[in-house]
Amino acid sequence: MPYDKITELPDAVRDHVPKHGQKIYQKAFNSAWDEYRDPDDRRGSSSREEAAHKVAWAAVKEVYTKGDDGNWHRKSE
Repeated sequence: MPYDKITELPDAVRDHVPKHGQKIYQKAFNSAWDEYRDPDDRRGSSSREEAAHKVAWAAVKEVYTKGDDGNWHRKSE
């Protein structure tokens, strides 16, 4: 189930990740959703949705880090 809008993202993303990070999450999730259509392309027994969420969080973690406040903040360069 790809996300058409960032307002459709899971609460954990919408409530704690900045808008830019939400766009990263959405784009990465949708791309992984397409890429991991075939179960043979996934690791272990992950569902298509699980695999796409893992990829999306990994993409967010490239740019953001989770703070002590529970929110995600842009990494210092």
